[in-house]
Amino acid sequence: MRIDVSPAPHGFAVVRNLFALYIHDMSEFVDLDVDEDGAFAIPESLASYWKGPDASERFPFLIRAEGKLAGFALIRRIAANPVTYDMGEFFILRKYRRTGIGRAAARELFDHFAGAWEVRELPANTSAQAFWRRVIAEYTNDAFTEGQEFFAAHGREFVVQRFRSGR
Repeated sequence: MRIDVSPAPHGFAVVRNLFALYIHDMSEFVDLDVDEDGAFAIPESLASYWKGPDASERFPFLIRAEGKLAGFALIRRIAANPVTYDMGEFFILRKYRRTGIGRAAARELFDHFAGAWEVRELPANTSAQAFWRRVIAEYTNDAFTEGQEFFAAHGREFVVQRFRSGR
């Protein structure tokens, strides 16, 4: 299957639409409800990947399979010395899960951004943890660390994997 991971410098509207599906999936693990109009509220911080003072440190991507939208990835540079990236959000449509698209997209992004990486999952989201452990272990030949930490910016604990890319 042909997979394309491409920067989305003008893709805010597309990612915003996909983000509602991402939030729907995440509502299983955190207290998120739809508004009275039946839609999930999209966080204002999503726009920071396209505009604002932090936009130069944020990298939105669209993921396609055989030319069709399959998901998105939102990457942030969270430190300059050493260069460290965070997989802010990563989403693959259910139709494309367990097909290798997510793994291929993640590997391509890790290769594209050489440096230290952090990938976080909610403790209750065991399927995401299994996915990232498998992908990162394969990518790094098991050279990664994992722990559970409280992130004040998010106000909650996460399972976090750390590793280096760009061998």
